[in-house]
Amino acid sequence: MNQITSTWPDFSQQQAFETLPATVDAGASFVAPLTDLGLIALTGEEAASFLHTQLTNDVQNLAVGQARLAGYCSPKGRLLATFLMWKSNDTIFLQLPRSLQAAIQKRLQMFVMRAKAKLTDVSDAQIVLGLAGNAAGAALAPWFPTLPNAPYAKIDNDYGTLIRVADANSTPRYQWITSTGHAITAWPQLSASLQPVAASAWRLSEIQAGIPQITLPTQEQFVPQMINFEVIGGVNFKKGCYPGQEIVARSQYLGKLKRRAVLASVAATGIAAGTEVFSSADPDQPCGMIVNAEADSADSSSCLLEIKLAALENNGTVHIGSVNGAQLHFHTLPYSIIDVTDAELPA
Repeated sequence: MNQITSTWPDFSQQQAFETLPATVDAGASFVAPLTDLGLIALTGEEAASFLHTQLTNDVQNLAVGQARLAGYCSPKGRLLATFLMWKSNDTIFLQLPRSLQAAIQKRLQMFVMRAKAKLTDVSDAQIVLGLAGNAAGAALAPWFPTLPNAPYAKIDNDYGTLIRVADANSTPRYQWITSTGHAITAWPQLSASLQPVAASAWRLSEIQAGIPQITLPTQEQFVPQMINFEVIGGVNFKKGCYPGQEIVARSQYLGKLKRRAVLASVAATGIAAGTEVFSSADPDQPCGMIVNAEADSADSSSCLLEIKLAALENNGTVHIGSVNGAQLHFHTLPYSIIDVTDAELPA
């Protein structure tokens, strides 16, 4: 396998990696070319101030040594996209699915107006590798002898940018954003010490980490809190206005939230984001929706789904597609859900 993978010449060709395994061996550390992700670069002296008025998180105070999650909402407070965001030198980067990149970039461009900010699609100019597991740090050592020491810490050097993202299965995960030349040079060594897998294995690790990703089928379906986005650091309630900010704030402070994202497994594959789920206690109307799903074996999948909390609290079962569909089995998230208290209300 490693002899084959080391001969692939073009990291911009997603189809070159479709023959890689879609799942990871139990306990294995892995490396995956994340060719399904797009990247928008923003430059200009007003790039940060412009983005600060558009996204759910603080861009003005984004340090070069950190990355952040951020959302982009409609005026109704529904998420159009979720990003991994970071700054390197004078450029701010927004990472999102390639399937959304062109439309989201066009929408952001509409609001630039006279701001001194330029948006550029750099998806094909940067290679993104996802590395996960206990062996990932040692595999990265030839290029990054010092690793980011906590989730969302970032290091830049001559080989590119290394971001530690949220842990999955109690093991670290990293994204290495680099040039095509460095990726081609590093790939044989990385794929010799780590299991080479397809991008779907990385997406599975995102689900296991409880990190949601908005895709085409789920655009404008959720306010950020419905998919735990404020819990994982994707919303700053102290920053200024952005599209949908009033609705997002109202959802946070006016009463207990009634819908959340949860982890589940199901004995089925091929589950699409946007698929509705149904409770046997109330079979005539959906109680939630699949946010992300990936196969974790030949006949089962892991899912991150948004659901009415009441559906989890009753004695019914929850099923994919209809009450007659495959039953979902729920698991503990890797983080705690803490709703706002009166003491946390803004002054």
